[in-house]
Amino acid sequence: MGQAVDIRGVLFDKDGTLFDFHRSWTSVFGEAANRLARGDEALARHLMVAAGYDVSSGRIAAGSIFAAGDTQDLADAWRPHLSAWENDDLVRWLDALFAEMGPVASVPVTDLAVFFARLKERGLVLGIATNDSYASAIAAVARFDFGPQLSFCCGYDSGHGSKPGPGMVQAFCRETGLEASSVAVVGDNTHDLEMARAAGAGLAVGVLTGASGRDDLMPFADMVIDNIAVLPDSLEDYL
Repeated sequence: MGQAVDIRGVLFDKDGTLFDFHRSWTSVFGEAANRLARGDEALARHLMVAAGYDVSSGRIAAGSIFAAGDTQDLADAWRPHLSAWENDDLVRWLDALFAEMGPVASVPVTDLAVFFARLKERGLVLGIATNDSYASAIAAVARFDFGPQLSFCCGYDSGHGSKPGPGMVQAFCRETGLEASSVAVVGDNTHDLEMARAAGAGLAVGVLTGASGRDDLMPFADMVIDNIAVLPDSLEDYL
């Protein structure tokens, strides 16, 4: 894509991008598994492993359901082991739990109110697109007080499809009037970057605060940065 790109908007993933993924979500996923297992430690561990938790490292694997999927993907993986649950009920239960616990557990990678204000002051149009639910996303935005800087926010359940499809970027563009070629997509896993490519986004930026490493992201990204705190400087040549 190169430096001929003129970036006017930035669409961010949420978990692993704005928030440190492992510090924020490992405990939440563990709590969900424990509650569903109802005291069966072997079942709880099996649920965690099935969705991407590596017991030996205590970390969540890149590209796993935990790292990149939505609640429907997680329910599909867990439902065969939970005979008492119907799939739709499990999705609703998980979404409610994540909307309650996720924002409280979230650990921002930088002062998000200051970070978003800095980008907005540079004339950029800002949004969030997450494979978490809309309710969970809005609750996190409110907790960390950067809602006034956003022009767009959507979750997997907002009607635009989920990643890696292009729908969230397309919805951001419809809402803001931007062309996809003037949008930078920033995310911590390949689903984010594949979404950027599928939508024709002007820039795909990977960050290393999620489950993916540099080698995972580089084949899909125009650049990979350590965290969003350095993004304003990294975008300098594209504004």
